[in-house]
Amino acid sequence: MIRLHTVSPISDIAAAPSQSSYPPPADFAAQANSGPELYQAAEADRLGFWAQQANELSWAKPFTEVLDYSQAPFARWFADGRLNVAYNCVDRHVEAGNGDRVAIHWEGEPVGDCRSITYAELLADVSRAANALTALGLTAGDRVAIYLPMIPEAVIAMLACARLGVLHTVVFAGFSAHALRSRIDDAQAKVVITSDGQYRRGAAAALKPAVDEALSTGGTQESVQHVLVVRRTGSDVAWTPDRDLWWHDVVGAAEPEHACEAFEAEQPLFLLYTSGTTGKPKGIVHTSGGYLTQAAYTHRCVFDLKPATDVFWCTADIGWVTGHTYAVYGPLANGTTEVIYEGTPEYPDQHRHFQIIEKYGVTIYYTAPTLIRTFMKWGREVPDAQDLSSLRLLGSVGEPINPEAWRWYRRVIGADAVPVVDTWWQTETGAAMICPLPGVAAAKPGSAMAPLPGISARIVDDHGDLIAPNDPCAEPVTGYLVIDEPWPAMARGIWGDDQRFIDTYWSRFAEQGWYFAGDGARYDADGDIWVLGRIDDVMNVSGHRISTAEVESALVGHDAVAEAAVVGAIDEQTGQRICAFVVLAASHSEVGGTIIDELRQRVTVEISPIAKPRNVHVVPELPKTRSGKIMRRLLRDIADGRELGDTSTLVDPSVFDAIRAAD
Repeated sequence: MIRLHTVSPISDIAAAPSQSSYPPPADFAAQANSGPELYQAAEADRLGFWAQQANELSWAKPFTEVLDYSQAPFARWFADGRLNVAYNCVDRHVEAGNGDRVAIHWEGEPVGDCRSITYAELLADVSRAANALTALGLTAGDRVAIYLPMIPEAVIAMLACARLGVLHTVVFAGFSAHALRSRIDDAQAKVVITSDGQYRRGAAAALKPAVDEALSTGGTQESVQHVLVVRRTGSDVAWTPDRDLWWHDVVGAAEPEHACEAFEAEQPLFLLYTSGTTGKPKGIVHTSGGYLTQAAYTHRCVFDLKPATDVFWCTADIGWVTGHTYAVYGPLANGTTEVIYEGTPEYPDQHRHFQIIEKYGVTIYYTAPTLIRTFMKWGREVPDAQDLSSLRLLGSVGEPINPEAWRWYRRVIGADAVPVVDTWWQTETGAAMICPLPGVAAAKPGSAMAPLPGISARIVDDHGDLIAPNDPCAEPVTGYLVIDEPWPAMARGIWGDDQRFIDTYWSRFAEQGWYFAGDGARYDADGDIWVLGRIDDVMNVSGHRISTAEVESALVGHDAVAEAAVVGAIDEQTGQRICAFVVLAASHSEVGGTIIDELRQRVTVEISPIAKPRNVHVVPELPKTRSGKIMRRLLRDIADGRELGDTSTLVDPSVFDAIRAAD
């Protein structure tokens, strides 16, 4: 049996003798989209249940086979059906008479910079973009890299690609040129869509220079034919004739009508790169029919969506999977009115998010525990200054939420009345997998509760044996969280590397054929699931997964560094903070702040400011086993201030005395 150090601030979970539960208000349960019968239907006929969810979409050619899993773990869902994802997200709502419904309330960071876009207007914009991309030579199966801030053109670009059967890979606009280059190179993108800049904390920050740098060397020069640039800030930018084109010139001049083609359900929809433990990002492949089915279903049921009256706001950036599924595809497939915000939560002051909720009458608010804890730090007087009475449901995503933050969220933001849904899922799962249905479950602060109807998950030990619900009188037993049945939105592989996909996600329990999520979890006495966080070497910082190997690679790239080890340490604000332990090369003896500042800055440039280590410790050596493996588990003990675990496998257990002396 494994015993895990938790990697998120949930130490009070295991210590608490019991957890309070919060049943849904009676009036909410009475009108909820989903009741206990949803679980019963899925249990009675799982594939029939998923067929029913898929038929909520519009199919140009209906499917006859729900699932082909003969080539496990590569699933084929609804494979003989044909549909167009963009048609499902836009056209069908206009055809149904809802063209005047607002699809997107967009709020730019500069106060007063805002737009509201109806479904009819969105259809025209997406059609123009699809015509423009076609004119640039793109055809189904090609790849486009999207490197944009949270502006309407980002959503339009994604939908235009989906309309054409072109795969998009969205790269978070906070990533560096180096990170962008590696993703463009791996995907062999033909077009990059970017902007001159973006607004951050009141200032215009350049964005296109990172694209120019990314395209200055390597294979990107050969694959990228055009860079399409949105004018956002009006900043001067360098220009490469023939390659660089202004969005407003190319898209603005295109026709606003486009007849879309239906594609096979297994047509790849997008690549999304996520950190890997080898240092090379993984291009996760998601396809069309299965992904959209689960995105729409979970958005409808988890958030109890009423498209005619709700205003939905998922605060995630589209550079992450949460932004794909719950800021683009799920909401738009369901005909939702949603909010998209470009900027930071504290600009021009700490009231901004709550002012946006009040301005647009947001009814469903979905955000990360990191931001909730930030709001807690600011104090309840900030949200109390705005009218938040429109809110009827709150959601949490990105990492396990500690019970204190959960209760504060419900009490302060939700007026101690609205349901809170804590969702567990990953880039690789495509959509929510484990969370309470808001009209059914008596939610427990900090618990993801149970798999959604149609999803099967279990907690097992090293041998794959099911762990029983916890005896409240015994020490909690932690196991591995696995998914033991295929699901529609599951990743179809890693771009160009099927073996890595198998090795990364399916090898741990290959005999059973289970997907290993990489998270530890436990059951409570009621059989509800408590997710405890990562057990591998991927850190979760403010909901962003950062590979220890990527950060270590950036550090060792400095000529002063001989070795580096990076771990995630518990942080009440961000879930985890990045701590680096570095051994300097013999030619460098400087241990002061200068070298530490240089190393932190190097990681910022090589990866992103998000990946910048909070702490850099210069140490004489690293703790290693006799096989040469660095014992990061013990470094996490140091970073978290815990008593050291078993050091018997180390070559030299006294190394920790030297590490503490250096620190």
